[in-house]
Amino acid sequence: MTEQNNNLGWLNLTSLAMPVKVLFTGYLMAIGVGLMMAGLQIMLTHGMADGKFGLSVDDIVYSYYGNRSNSKLEAKLNGSMKDKAPPAERLEIIKWVHNGATKEEWDAKIHGIMQKHCAMCHAHTPTLPNVAKYDEAKKLAEVDHGASISQLTRVSHIHLFGISFIFMFVGFIFSFAVGFKWWVKVALIFTPFAFLVIDIASWWLTKLNPGFAWFTIIGGLAYTAASTVMILTSLWQMWITPWKKGKVSCNAWSGECDKA
Repeated sequence: MTEQNNNLGWLNLTSLAMPVKVLFTGYLMAIGVGLMMAGLQIMLTHGMADGKFGLSVDDIVYSYYGNRSNSKLEAKLNGSMKDKAPPAERLEIIKWVHNGATKEEWDAKIHGIMQKHCAMCHAHTPTLPNVAKYDEAKKLAEVDHGASISQLTRVSHIHLFGISFIFMFVGFIFSFAVGFKWWVKVALIFTPFAFLVIDIASWWLTKLNPGFAWFTIIGGLAYTAASTVMILTSLWQMWITPWKKGKVSCNAWSGECDKA
C-alpha cells in the first residue's frame, strides 16, 4: 500500500478510492441527464422554429437570422406555440399580423384571445415577452430578424461560462482514463471546448449570413459526441473494468497508462 502511494499507481479510474468513484459517478450521471434534457429543450424550442418537430438547418436560420418574410409571432403560432390556442383563434391573430397589427383590432378582438390563451405564462414569466400587452405583441408582429444582438450577447456569455465548467470537470475525470493513445485522450478533452466556440460563433455568423447555420449543428453534434464518449468511458473504467479485469496500477497523469 505504501509503495503504491509512493509511485501513484492508484492514480487512474480503475484504482480510485470508493468515495472518489461515487463522487465522480454522481457528477457524470447528473451531467449526462442534464445534457439529454438540454437536447430535448432544444428540440422543443429551436427545433420547432420551422413548425416541424426535429432540429434542422431551417430552424437554426429562423432562430438567428430570422424568417424575414414572416413575423416572430406568426412563426411561433405555426411552430412551438401551435398547440396553445384553437386553430380558429390562431388564425385570427395571424390575420391581425397581416393586417398591420392595428390597435383598433387588438382592442376589439385580439387582446381577449391573448388574455385567454397566452397571458397565463407570458404575463407571469419574466423571460417571456408579455404578449397580453399591445406594445409587446406589436413588436413580435414585425418582420422577424431573428435573435437580437443583446440576446446573442446574453446567451453567448452564459453558455461559454457555464458549459465550459461542465466540460472542464468531465475532461478532468476522463484524464484519469487508461488504455488510450495520448493524442486520442488530448483530442477528446479538447474537442468539446473547440466546438463550443465554433457553435457559439456560428450563432453570430448566421445572424449575418444563413449559410453558417450548418456550423451550429456540427458544433453541437461534435461536443455532444466527445462528451458522451468521455462520460461513458469514465463510468465503464470506474465500475466495469475493475470487476472484469481487475485494477490497473499506473499513474494516468504521467503517461504510464497510455496505449503505445
